[in-house]
Amino acid sequence: DAAAAFLAAHPPGTGAPLAVVIPAYNEEPTVGIVVSEVPREAAGLQTEVIVVVDGARDRTASRAAAAGALVCDVPINRGQGAVLRLGYWLARARGARLIATIDADGQYEPLELERVIAPILAEEADFVSGSRRLGSELTTDRVRHLGVLVFGALISVLVRHRVTDPACGIRAMRAELTAAVTLEQAQYQASELMISAALNGFCLAEVPTTMRDRGTHATGTKKGGNLGYGVRFARAAFHTWKRDRTAARTRLRPEKIQCS
Repeated sequence: DAAAAFLAAHPPGTGAPLAVVIPAYNEEPTVGIVVSEVPREAAGLQTEVIVVVDGARDRTASRAAAAGALVCDVPINRGQGAVLRLGYWLARARGARLIATIDADGQYEPLELERVIAPILAEEADFVSGSRRLGSELTTDRVRHLGVLVFGALISVLVRHRVTDPACGIRAMRAELTAAVTLEQAQYQASELMISAALNGFCLAEVPTTMRDRGTHATGTKKGGNLGYGVRFARAAFHTWKRDRTAARTRLRPEKIQCS
């Protein structure tokens, strides 16, 4: 019903070539700021912002709409992975060629979206993730920092491609990639998306990005404590690798990119 209402208000095939999908759950203090900071044009591409609200109990939806976003307000909380899948589908329905994502909590720099999409436009990659290790990490959680190192090394082994930051919240990809890979995770979709893309023959790249400290409104991650987060992240990564490791290494596309 939420998707149908969204497309009734924002018809299919009429969107911008670059859709910036933002999943949002109880992000009333920051979502409007993030939406307003997304550039209306990036690398010559017109952008539109699609905020998928994940059963929020505050005014996330109204704040996002007031800032200029197209809002799909899902009444039941289903998890970040689930609402991102919906956001990808809505972006494709609107006619997006490229899809980018950024978190709603203000930890990432929306102006860096142009840097993230650049390798795709240059025909150097199909999927580009930001990397706080290549750029700047202004957070103070040492355990999370260690987790980035460990899981980056793990996923590098699984996909045979160097990954420095497996869970960065700012990324971009060709729109057709989101339809070609299998996405099942309700919450820990970052590793699933990256691993599935690599194992299905899509070319991966990373660019330096900035991760700021969480705002004063934040009371902690919505994904639980560090230990539980790490266990579930690892489980999602191994499940995806096991599921997709026999997938074809190539796919049909107008111009094949040679992965380095």
